Amino acid sequence: MWGWFATPVAFDSAMVQPSFLLLRWQALFCLQCLTLLPLMTQAATYRVTPDTPDIPAIIAKASAGDTLQFGTGHYFLNLHIDKTLTLQGVPGVILDGRQQGDVIRVSAADVIIRGLRIQNSGHNLTEMNAGIFVERSAENVVIESNEFDRNGFGIWLDAVRAPRVLANRIHGDPTKRSQDRGNGIHLFATTQGLIKGNEVWETRDGIYIDTSQENTLEANLLHDLRYGIHYMYSYNNRVINNHTYNTRTGYALMQSKYLTVLNNTSEHDRNYGMLLNFITHSTLAHNRISAVQEGAGYMTGGSSVLGAEGKAIFIYNSQFNDIHNNLFSSSDIGIHLTAGSEDNRIHGNAFIGNRVQVKYVANREQDWSLDGRGNFWSDYMGWDLNADGIGDKDYEPNDAVDKLLWKYPLARVLMNSPAVETLRWVQEQFPVLRPQGVRDSAPLMQSPILVDAPS
Repeated sequence: MWGWFATPVAFDSAMVQPSFLLLRWQALFCLQCLTLLPLMTQAATYRVTPDTPDIPAIIAKASAGDTLQFGTGHYFLNLHIDKTLTLQGVPGVILDGRQQGDVIRVSAADVIIRGLRIQNSGHNLTEMNAGIFVERSAENVVIESNEFDRNGFGIWLDAVRAPRVLANRIHGDPTKRSQDRGNGIHLFATTQGLIKGNEVWETRDGIYIDTSQENTLEANLLHDLRYGIHYMYSYNNRVINNHTYNTRTGYALMQSKYLTVLNNTSEHDRNYGMLLNFITHSTLAHNRISAVQEGAGYMTGGSSVLGAEGKAIFIYNSQFNDIHNNLFSSSDIGIHLTAGSEDNRIHGNAFIGNRVQVKYVANREQDWSLDGRGNFWSDYMGWDLNADGIGDKDYEPNDAVDKLLWKYPLARVLMNSPAVETLRWVQEQFPVLRPQGVRDSAPLMQSPILVDAPS
């Protein structure tokens, strides 16, 4: 760097040293200024209106870091964002895709899309038409405070790293059948994403996650859907503080491992509040599932399709999970286990006011307690003579009559007949005739969870 000072100077060194050092410092300062000059260049803002000609040409002209600001009005266009830009809207901005392709396709990193209404993408679900389609090259995308309406998919994240989808409102197309709609937010092979504070309704599924790792879904409101949150083949994800209602299934967790599902709410969902299908090594805690009901027919003992009862939680072929401190209340069935779901830890939960507390279809006995503490059961008829908060008698929710009715639901009409009462009496007198099933050897005398009436 200092080679041009290398020629010796024939002066007394004591006389020239201060000036020489000053010259070197000035030269270094100037070189640093030249280095920093590109960083001091201010990003440009391009303001457009619906009358602006050729907005894609403006995007082509813009430099990385620039902002495209949309003025109020209705824009008919399809945009491809292939450089780091910010798209910013004001109230009243509508980007309309004219039912063709994607309204916005993003292929550059660090793009920000904020404050836009995005509607009428194409509806070819095979082509994955979306309001916003994010390609795998577009890491760190931010999609915030937008409104989506009547798109194929709302937002499709295609193998994206570290996206942030925040505070958007995503509405589907209710004129189409549920199976013909796309999902509100769709993650495929996406990692380290944050999906937070969004409202999704009348799409197919609210948030669908496939083969995606280390994502967080937090504080989303999901309603009037098939599934609120739908997991497939995804590991190490977090589902926290979400709220579903009026869905067929609030939380459909399938074929996944190492999920952390905390503080979520499901109310007035129809078939399942939470469905665990091939879920392993996961934690479900502090969730509140209430009023999952198939309909008045089942609750009153009338005709019902077998298996269609509303289940607060249904566990199918799922093992090695820790399910604790949840509320399962006011549903047709509190908890239904089947198909080998026998190695889970179920403790500290409150089962309150369910028509059937437990439906267990297997032949291996289960003890639902841990370290001397079980669960709270609102229909427990035992006692606590030593006042330690633990019932002195085991809670056993199912007997041979229950299993008979599960297998032959039409036998429900005999529920109060002398034959059924005699069968229950014989079973009590001769425990050897009692079938294998669930028992809680340390039932709690008080609910560990404060319960509000379902809204």
